[in-house]
Amino acid sequence: MSEKLIAPSVLAADFANLQRDVEMINNSDADWFHIDIMDGVFVPNISFGMPVLRDIVKHATKTIDVHLMIVDPDRYIQTFADLGSNILTVHYEACTHLHRTLQAIKAAGMKAGVALNPHTSVQLLEDVIQDLDMVCLMSVNPGFGGQSFIENTYTKVRDLKEMITRKNAATLIEIDGGVTNKNAKQLVDAGADVLVAGSYVFKASDPVTTVKELRAVVN
Repeated sequence: MSEKLIAPSVLAADFANLQRDVEMINNSDADWFHIDIMDGVFVPNISFGMPVLRDIVKHATKTIDVHLMIVDPDRYIQTFADLGSNILTVHYEACTHLHRTLQAIKAAGMKAGVALNPHTSVQLLEDVIQDLDMVCLMSVNPGFGGQSFIENTYTKVRDLKEMITRKNAATLIEIDGGVTNKNAKQLVDAGADVLVAGSYVFKASDPVTTVKELRAVVN
């Protein structure tokens, strides 16, 4: 079984001490930085934009996993590539021409991901699964950190894993929202590869130890 990945969500970091928190992730057992870009239109919240991402990338020494919760993401694909994003995930619900968007992400030199809101069926990815490096399943409603985990996610993970296997694809499954040491093992057992943890890591009294404990649960 391949090693599972842990991607702390910078949305839950202390923005007044961002360099400190980025360096904490660098020095932890985490694998990726998960960075949510929100526009206040696609989701009812605004996070941070290009200047903050540029500053994070300046200090980060690990994979930059950017999750766009924005309308019309095609406008910014090249911008996010130029800023140093390694993986760019767009929302299925925000893309009219998903296949074209995925091709553009890859043409810009990044890995391509698609995120699904809790109500969106994984079956809608049947025709593009082989073009996807990753699928991000939202296990909370997107827009705000700190929400509780939606239980139906386990079923979606199993259904998606079955599709990936059947289509002989190499797509990773990422879970975003409400991930803790209480559900991490179940998610990995269902087929998840990447766990995004925000509040659970950054609000812990000792985030480095929390990441280490999460790693012990899933691998």
